[in-house]
Amino acid sequence: MAVAIRLSRGGAKKRPYYRIVVADSRAARDGKYLEQIGTYNPMLPKDSEERVKLNEDRARHWLSVGATPSDRVHRFLDAAGILERAPKNNPKKGEPGEAAKERAEEKAAKEAEAAEAAKAAEEEAKAPAEEEAAADEGAAEDGAAAEAAETADEAEEKAE
Repeated sequence: MAVAIRLSRGGAKKRPYYRIVVADSRAARDGKYLEQIGTYNPMLPKDSEERVKLNEDRARHWLSVGATPSDRVHRFLDAAGILERAPKNNPKKGEPGEAAKERAEEKAAKEAEAAEAAKAAEEEAKAPAEEEAAADEGAAEDGAAAEAAETADEAEEKAE
């Protein structure tokens, strides 16, 4: 008989409460079990002592007999220092799917086009402004030359 250490759900709707049980692996999740060795209340804060209660002696006994813990129970046993759990790392899990990658590429392409269009519009706005500034500078130079000529004429009139 394959024996598993797993959680058996209890509690009301949206108010879960679990028993940590040793059961035949073929039995229903909330069905018949061999022994209850602890409880788990996920509604309590993570730092609470009452969140996970575990009878360590019985857990060690069942592990020595060959019981296999579920992933969640394995975490509890690791936290209690009973059974070492190797950390799992799945870097591909957080990677976006193909459709999301395509959407991101399209968005980046649109942003690049918008940036190029804004740059082109800015350059177009600068070009007439530069022409006007050059024209203003030329007019100012002409005006300065005219003023210099007038002051020269006035100086000559005063001299006569």
